[in-house]
Amino acid sequence: MSQHDWNARYAAGELPWDTGIPDENLIEVAAHIAPGRALEIGCGTGTNALWLEERGFDVLGVDVSPLAIETARKKAPRVRFAVCDFLAQPPAGEFDFVFDRGCFHIFDQIAERERFAAHVAALLAPGGRWLSLIGSTEGPPRDTGPPRRSARDIALALEPVLEIVELRGADFESEIRAWSCLSRRREIPAQPSTIFP
Repeated sequence: MSQHDWNARYAAGELPWDTGIPDENLIEVAAHIAPGRALEIGCGTGTNALWLEERGFDVLGVDVSPLAIETARKKAPRVRFAVCDFLAQPPAGEFDFVFDRGCFHIFDQIAERERFAAHVAALLAPGGRWLSLIGSTEGPPRDTGPPRRSARDIALALEPVLEIVELRGADFESEIRAWSCLSRRREIPAQPSTIFP
C-alpha cells in the first residue's frame, strides 16, 4: 500500500491493528532480551514502542503514515519516532532488537519480502534479534484481517540473510492465526539444500 493509503486509514480511524494494548507475543519474547537499541517497524500510534521504552529499551519507532507518527509522538513523547518508508529507505543505525507486528506480511511480492528481510539484517547488531508477527495460512477461511503467508513464504525471504531461531504458531489479539518468527543475522552463509543421488 502507498503512504496515502495508510494515512487515509488513520484519518478514517480504520485501525483494527491498533488495540492500544502491547502485543502479548512481544511481551513474551522481550522478557528474554536484554534492553538495548530497539527499532519498531510500522509502529503505528506507538503502543509497543512505548512499552519497550518503559522496559529500558532505547527505541526508534518508524511508520510510513505521518498521521500515525503524529499520534505516537503525543502518546509517547520520550520515544523517538520518524516517518519512514522502510522498504524504500530504512533508517540508519544498528539495533539489538527489531520488532514488526504485521509489516513484513503486507508485501505480496517475494522480492519485496526479501528486500525487507535484507534491510532488517543490515540493521541488526551482532547478536541482535528480529521478531516479526505475520498473518498465517492456518485457521479457518476469512475475508478480513491480515494477509496470509506460509512458513515457506517466510523461509524463502529470510533464509538468505537471516537465521530463523524460532517459527511458531501464534495469535493476533483477535484470535486470528499468526506466525511468530524470531530470527537473527547470519554468521555463516546459508548452505544449499542437499540433493541425494
